[in-house]
Parts: sequence; structure tokens; C-alpha cells
Amino acid sequence: MSRTKSNLPRVLGTVAAVTLSAMLAGQAQAQTREINLGAVVPSSGPFAEWGRSNTVTLKMLEKQTNDAGGINGAKLKITILDDAAKPAQAATSLRKLAGDDKVLAVAGPLTSSAAEVTFPVANEMKIVSTSQASSKPGVAKLNRPWAFRNTIDEGVLAKTVVPFYKKAYNIKTVGIIFDAKDATAGTVGKLVMPAVLKANEIAIVNENDPLSFNTGDLDVSAQVTKLKSLNPDGVVVSADYSQAITVIREMKRQGFMKPIVGSTQIISSAVLKAAPEIPIIAPATFYATMKGAVPEKFTASLTPLLRAESGLPKEIEPSMYDANIYEIVSMYIDAIKKTGVTGKPEDLEADRTKIRDHLAKLANFDGLGGHIGFNDDGDAIKAFYVLQGQKGVWETKVNGCSSAPGHPAC
Repeated sequence: MSRTKSNLPRVLGTVAAVTLSAMLAGQAQAQTREINLGAVVPSSGPFAEWGRSNTVTLKMLEKQTNDAGGINGAKLKITILDDAAKPAQAATSLRKLAGDDKVLAVAGPLTSSAAEVTFPVANEMKIVSTSQASSKPGVAKLNRPWAFRNTIDEGVLAKTVVPFYKKAYNIKTVGIIFDAKDATAGTVGKLVMPAVLKANEIAIVNENDPLSFNTGDLDVSAQVTKLKSLNPDGVVVSADYSQAITVIREMKRQGFMKPIVGSTQIISSAVLKAAPEIPIIAPATFYATMKGAVPEKFTASLTPLLRAESGLPKEIEPSMYDANIYEIVSMYIDAIKKTGVTGKPEDLEADRTKIRDHLAKLANFDGLGGHIGFNDDGDAIKAFYVLQGQKGVWETKVNGCSSAPGHPAC
């Protein structure tokens, strides 16, 4: 009688080998699979400092995420393009990120001028675009449902800032000077501030004689001389911090030491060094010396990276816009983890829609300064602070929120 040798051990061994091989292949695929996000920042041009610090911030977040295991096992890749703060270039950059690079969502652009041109392209391409700095009233509202801003409308902020400014410095009259070339600065200087000042019974001494300059102007002595001759109790400086410095230094040079009020654009440690003796009032959702475990950890992690970057000031500190873009990408990561985004090419359209819908319903995302949500206009609902800057330090004077009490983000 012949014996037949069983093949079972060989079969089981083959099955085990195939299973192990498949598992290892799956793990390798997960490790090599990428979640692609994009960013549009002005790494050159008039806002290059903000753009370069944004880039360092995003690289830090990318490393932090991947060191922690990535996103659902996939590696995070952030493609960053420079728009030089030029609206047309920002729109082209978004189109490339959405079409050629096939990213899931885009952080940026930074300026309102760029957002006004880029957000319509986001709607056309059906991809979320969230600005880290645009605060000109209505920019996201006009470009729903794909446009968002992790910022608060300057009109909302001014309604808290101006009453504090009036009371703190007994302001009855002000003069206004603004950067006419910048979309946010022009709107705040010509429309937002005048309306809120009048509502608070503060007279504008140059209401019929607007004083302005253009981004990049180095000499504003004539404008400051005119303001000084009108002798207001205070001055509205509506410009981004790099341009506001020119005005503030000239005010100091002429001995025109009146308290200044401005928008989120002038929140910067550099502004405080221009004329430490002149008090400045402005709103912010984040600032480098903010107290609390979360913002302090962010600042401690990012500051040395910024100061090690060539092309940035050696004493630079994280800005509100660094915090905002960090939060934007963190919200995208949150959406990807919670909504089943795969990152696969065949799921691109569905994945982008999932991210959009997640942000639209967001109510209590943990940001650096508190909870964040979005209103129907696509603007952030989040805490903000009225700051007083003097003698080189920003100090919180008023706590506020961009929505009515009771919203989860507040």
C-alpha cells in the first residue's frame, strides 16, 4: 500500500507567505501614500516676511505631522507656491495646485487683493481655499461655497476696538492716513473706520481731505505734517505693519506723539520698535506673547526655526498669520481624518467636497487661541483680543469673540 505525502504544510506555508507579503505591501503602500495639500504665500514682494515665515510654519507642521505617524498612515506633503502678493499670480498658483498638483485643499492666499481674484478660481476648480490674513469685509461671502477665511471681518473688530480706544485715551477727534494701494487698508481707512468712528461720536479732522500713500512709499513726511497741523487727539493708521512703520517713525521724528489705532494688519513686534513711546491699539486673534499652554508651545517651537531662516529678521517672532495658516492646515488634517478622505486620485472630487462640508459645519475646532468655527459667510468665528502696544510689548486689554455668546467657538 503506497503512502501519499500531505501537501498541507507546504500550502499553509505558501498562504502565510502570501499573507505576510500582502501585509508588508499594504504597510509600504500606506507609508508611501501621500496626502497632498497646497499653500499660496507671498515669499517675495512687499509681504515677503509674512510669506517666508508662513513657509517655515508650514514646514514645521508637515514635519510634526509626519513624525507623529502622518495622516491615517499616509505622509503629509504640503506644496508651497509664491504669489509675490500679486493677485494674478495667486490665481495662477491656485489653478496649478488644483489642476496640476491635484492637492486636496489650499491654504492662502494672504492678502485681500489676492483673495478677491483667487477665490472665484477656487469656486471654478471646486477646491477649498482659506486665507490666513484677508479681512476686507465680504471677500469670502462673495465667493461661497469654496472660499473661507481664518480671520475676522475688520468691521466686526472695529466695533470693539474703537470704543476701547476712545475711553482709554479720551479721544474726541482723529486723523486718518491709509495705504491706498492695499485692498484691506484702503477699505478700513475709507469705509470701515469712518463709519465706526462716527457711530462712537468721534470727529474725523480730515474727513474731507483723505490722506493716503502707496505701498512701498518711503517718504510720508508731507502727509504726517498735514495731520500734525490738524492736531487730532489720535490717529488711525490703516496699513500693513511694514508700511505702518514708515508712518509711525515719521510721527516720532516730527514729535507728533498721538495714540494710534489700527486693524489686525499692524500687529507685529516690529511696529512696537518704530516708536516705543507711542501707544498703539489694534485687534488680534494671536500674538507671540500670548499666555496659555497651547500658544506658548507653538511660539516656543516656531521661534527658533524662524530665527534660523536666512532672509528673516534675527529677532522675529511668530505672527498672527503664522498662527492662522497653522490652524488652517490643522483644520484640513482634522477634516481628512474624520470624513474618510482617501487621497486617491479617483476620489479627488469627493475628497475635496468632504473637506469643504466639514469646514462649513465646523464649530469647536481647537485652535491656538481657543475654539474656531465658520459662519455662513465663510469667515472665522473665534476669540479675539484688543491689544495695547507700548514700550515694546503687546498687552491684552479686552477679550472678545466674533460671534454672539453661545456659539461653540465662543
